[in-house]
Amino acid sequence: MIITTRTFGAFLLGLMPVLALHSYSARAQDNVAPQSVSDTVKPVDPFAFGDFTWLNGNDRRHTALLDSKYFTGEFLLDVNYTASNQHPIDHTVSGSTTLARDNEFEVNLVAAGGDFHYDNVMGRILLQLGTRATVVPRNDVSTFHGQYDLATAYRYFSEGYAGYHFDVWNGINVQAGIFMSYVGLFSYYNAENWSYQPSFTSDNTPWFFNGMRVQIFPSDKLKIEPWIINGWQSYAKFNTGPGFGGQILWRPTEWFQALSNNYYGHDAQDVPDRSRFHTDNSIEVRYLNNPGNKGLSKAAFSITGDLGDESGGGVNGFHSDPVLGPAQFFVSGMFYNRLWFANDHIGWTFGGGFIHNPGRYLVLAPTGMANPLPIYTTTDSAGQHTFVANPTFGAPGSEFTGWDASTTFDWMPDDYLTWRLEFVHREASVPYFAGPGGVTSPDGYIGTPIPEGWAPDLVTSESRIIAALLCRF
Repeated sequence: MIITTRTFGAFLLGLMPVLALHSYSARAQDNVAPQSVSDTVKPVDPFAFGDFTWLNGNDRRHTALLDSKYFTGEFLLDVNYTASNQHPIDHTVSGSTTLARDNEFEVNLVAAGGDFHYDNVMGRILLQLGTRATVVPRNDVSTFHGQYDLATAYRYFSEGYAGYHFDVWNGINVQAGIFMSYVGLFSYYNAENWSYQPSFTSDNTPWFFNGMRVQIFPSDKLKIEPWIINGWQSYAKFNTGPGFGGQILWRPTEWFQALSNNYYGHDAQDVPDRSRFHTDNSIEVRYLNNPGNKGLSKAAFSITGDLGDESGGGVNGFHSDPVLGPAQFFVSGMFYNRLWFANDHIGWTFGGGFIHNPGRYLVLAPTGMANPLPIYTTTDSAGQHTFVANPTFGAPGSEFTGWDASTTFDWMPDDYLTWRLEFVHREASVPYFAGPGGVTSPDGYIGTPIPEGWAPDLVTSESRIIAALLCRF
């Protein structure tokens, strides 16, 4: 892999706006020094100076119940019931990594594990079951590179890594394994988020990385974290070179957080000269705080903006060219506002976002496109029902624009349980969401013979009600 001057310059440009802010990532439940570091004359633990449980994408628990000297246990349960105005015959939800089934009770996630800590040695494992163990890995087709079934081998780990803590500055952690990606602000775990269905920005960017990271804490308010990884949410590599990236996190005070996440890699199957660049930047501001208030007790907002492109191998980044190929890029944004009432026991969130992704290289392909492999490309001539996309190539020359809006109500009797009710509306510029005819077969069942001329029933919009129970110890 050759890193060009353009690539390196683009990477620095992605970092510079937030370097000025010394920014931060919010999907970071593991971004503090391990509990077992000696208590004798040690620096202040990173971000321990304030209460950051208000953040979108962050652990809202004040205390871990399953704690001990050498191991801090963790258990998550996420169950939902969701209903679309389209009522697809196959009960399939399209275009989401959080939802899988419509008009049914769904066990989205059951996760168990925790953190090991002894002296400066650390390790984390969180095993996962539920529909998310299928919905998220299906978008990674790097597992078809070579032999062995990596999708099965890895899919039951949401996190699994080990590392060592160095007592330098406010701490340096060197870790290797599968860890959360941070990109897109929302956490992989819905118990940490202000809403259930993430906006397009989060749902179309990575949830995990497989590789190595170094967490550097120059102070208790700043984290700098480089990554060397296999690729963009990929268990394996598509080509010979690894992906590179990093996160910068800044919390100068309890009411403000900024982040920047940046990535560069080669993630197109059999197209090693196609490069991908992505920058993701967010701020979160708590603009009201009245602890113990029985009325409005807290208020905060988050703003996120993403920008990226693919260049080479037949596509040309932000500009179409008759020789180099069509434009293939990604621009998106989202805004959410959160209000807490009754001493933080009731929450109300409203917001949404947009996506513009010519080439569709990051758009989640609609599920079940009559193809047993997770390469959901259809080329039949059924007109508006056909959605052309391939998660390893995209669809050069095609267009995709979408927007969404949601409102969410939470009842939180304590730090460990959330009852959630949400309404979300999503729109796309092309038929994309599962319509009444579903996306699986004429009767909605896998294995049913597909008659000539049948195609998935895709529509340009959907409205959905989501009810969820979120438990975390």
